[in-house]
Amino acid sequence: MSDRDDALRRELGWTGPMESDCEPGADTGPIPAQRPAAPPAHRPAPARPPIPGPPPSRPPGPGQPYPPPPWPGHPGGQQPAGPPASYADRIPVHELVPVQRTPPGRGWRRWLFQASFGRINLGPSPDELRQAALEATIRGVLRGHYKIGVLGKGGVGKTTVSASVGSVFAELRQDDRVVAIDADTAFGKLGSRVDPRAVGSYWELASDQHLETFADIRSRVGNNAAGLFVLAGEGSPARRRVLDPAIYREATARLDRYFSISIVDCSSTMDSPVTQEVLRDLDALIVVSSPWVDGAAAAGQTMDWLANRGLTSLLQRTVVVLNDSDGHADKRTRGILAQQFSGQGQTVVEVPFDGQLRPGGVIAGTRVMSAPTRRKFLEIAAALAAHFPVGDDRSRERF
Repeated sequence: MSDRDDALRRELGWTGPMESDCEPGADTGPIPAQRPAAPPAHRPAPARPPIPGPPPSRPPGPGQPYPPPPWPGHPGGQQPAGPPASYADRIPVHELVPVQRTPPGRGWRRWLFQASFGRINLGPSPDELRQAALEATIRGVLRGHYKIGVLGKGGVGKTTVSASVGSVFAELRQDDRVVAIDADTAFGKLGSRVDPRAVGSYWELASDQHLETFADIRSRVGNNAAGLFVLAGEGSPARRRVLDPAIYREATARLDRYFSISIVDCSSTMDSPVTQEVLRDLDALIVVSSPWVDGAAAAGQTMDWLANRGLTSLLQRTVVVLNDSDGHADKRTRGILAQQFSGQGQTVVEVPFDGQLRPGGVIAGTRVMSAPTRRKFLEIAAALAAHFPVGDDRSRERF
């Protein structure tokens, strides 16, 4: 045996005979008895750490089921919750993305915003927020058609209100087409207030058998700069043709295919057959009154006439407009009249005098109005839009 083997045996603690003494066939003699090694001393097992979770419950009483076993590998022994319904919904976007405040559009807030180069942004004023809310209501969802009638005695500004409200809808609802219809049989002036160049009429529209596209309709109506279309009435005494309910019904039925909102300027005579036909097909109504006692009395009689004929639901969607068409209205009288009409549950809007809306002028849109006047017409349009049908119920009962 080599020295290397001896060194390896000594490292391993080998106490037996050397290889040279254990050759095959050599007589090694009896093996001396070895002293048994002492058994290792008994050491107590280390205590296990306590398992977190609720203390063990008592065994259930007779007839009661045992609780489910603890969920292995989960703290507390509770079954882990499943994955969230949507990982994207759990991301707090409102906490991660800073909110951009809308800069003010007018007034001293806008001056401060510009003077500080945008560092001081107080946001829109309460008046601006109110106007934005009105415009949002006007832009609300509309399904089907919506027809608005305008009633009032002569000289109260009925045609001016019709063209102005229609212009508001046309400007704020660019995805819809809005048309103003002159249903005043006493030489109505709606066409001249919206587009004096309009040459179409009820009779051409009702007799045309080739109205297949909007371009065909477009040649029969006029329009102003706001995008309001108009179907003019019979304005020339030289070729006087009397409008009857059948012609009105046929012409408006064709307009309904291409226009979502219609503003119908009615005759001041409530008992005329055409006015009766108009009322059968209305969704909302505007009653125009002067801010004087005689004009308010006529408006009250109009509403009494509607109530006596069972048009109570239409009255609930009626807006009373106190229009100061000459600038001489008494503030106290106007306030008393507004209180009387609002006390009956009607929405009342007071329109101030505006020289830009003088009789005979063309209403090109709301940009020609003063700021207070435009605000009032926004309130009128918003009050009407609050009754927009949200379901496509084209066969709904109008009144």
